[in-house]
Amino acid sequence: MFEVAVVCLVLTALFAYVNHKYVGLPTTIGVMGIAQVFSFGLVGLSALGLGSLHDYEVSLLSSIDFSQVLMEGMLSLLLFAGALHVDLSELKAYSWQVLVLAVIGTVLSTLIVAAGLWYLLPLFGFALPFAYCLVFGALISPTDPIAVMGIMTTAGAPKNLELMISGESLFNDGVGVVLFALVVGMITSGQSPTVSHGALLLLHEAGGGIVFGLVLGCVTYLLLKSIESYMEEVLITLASVMGGYALAMHLHVSGPLAMVIVGLIIGNHGRQKAMGDMTRQYLDMFWELLDAMLNSVLFVLIGLEVIIISYSAGLLLAVIPVIALTLAARLITVGLPTGLFRKTFRLSRGAWKVLTWGGLRGGISVALALSLPKGPERDLVLALTYAIVVFSILVQGLSIGWVIRKSVPVSHHTAEH
Repeated sequence: MFEVAVVCLVLTALFAYVNHKYVGLPTTIGVMGIAQVFSFGLVGLSALGLGSLHDYEVSLLSSIDFSQVLMEGMLSLLLFAGALHVDLSELKAYSWQVLVLAVIGTVLSTLIVAAGLWYLLPLFGFALPFAYCLVFGALISPTDPIAVMGIMTTAGAPKNLELMISGESLFNDGVGVVLFALVVGMITSGQSPTVSHGALLLLHEAGGGIVFGLVLGCVTYLLLKSIESYMEEVLITLASVMGGYALAMHLHVSGPLAMVIVGLIIGNHGRQKAMGDMTRQYLDMFWELLDAMLNSVLFVLIGLEVIIISYSAGLLLAVIPVIALTLAARLITVGLPTGLFRKTFRLSRGAWKVLTWGGLRGGISVALALSLPKGPERDLVLALTYAIVVFSILVQGLSIGWVIRKSVPVSHHTAEH
């Protein structure tokens, strides 16, 4: 495992250097694109009879449990770091809007994507049980907070829009993971869950995660307030995140939602009332640096994964309408309500376009797809998921700045800044 970590870190550093020096894209987009080019280059060398590096990359990636690395390792740190800099007083002003989009929007999108996939795939010669269509809908509907927050910050979005889409992505992730677990449980047990069973599971996982996060956040806050030493305080936050996430998983409550709540508490009340200036400075520097490094490693891994996913010509054709389907589901569940009721949502004209196009998918979707039981259904879901994530990061991520400039009135845009 040490060799794997070293290779990933070295490749990430090299790709980040090449991107910064020669390419100039936002880091997450740049390193993922370069990683994909690197993998395709190794495939080319293998075709020429120089396959040792290609074989090494395949064996390296096969030894990494991407789902475990992200869902049980990186995710807690990245979600906490993301929530740490969200202004809670501003988020409260959009609390019901975020809740509607994160819960109702994610559930509706899951159903729309599942029904659309069930209809589309047979047209291209593929068959997928409806339960797996629901699985795909559940893992692809939530926007990835890691991708969204990293790219929206550099895209120049108005503050209220950035707050809305970041808040939604922080919370819809927990809802999506619960829906995913519900349907996968149905597949493995062979029994269809009732609506009441689904509601109870959602309440236990999501509600339990929020309550656990509140308790953990308050305990961490009290510990931070009781001392004044930046080294120990930074260490306390790190232990709280990693230990708290492990405990949440053990208690079968939503670890992602718990980490978001802890991040909001420490980032707001903790920063204001429990830390001195030096601690605040070191805490910010530590978590910003850790966030940037883990983000880069994660997107390099996503880029490298392309080498172990197989696509047929028919599947490549099927990818195009499936991408359109996920965008349509996002438009119906987020773009349409925010466009029709923009005054109720307190958004500017054109904000619905940004919310629709800015719904980026990332590593969490790939990790969930990789966690499915091995079989042809998993291979099909994984291939579709990976294609949508790559499109989302490279195409939507690169063009979201242009969409913001074209969609949001200049006066509103400048007022927010």
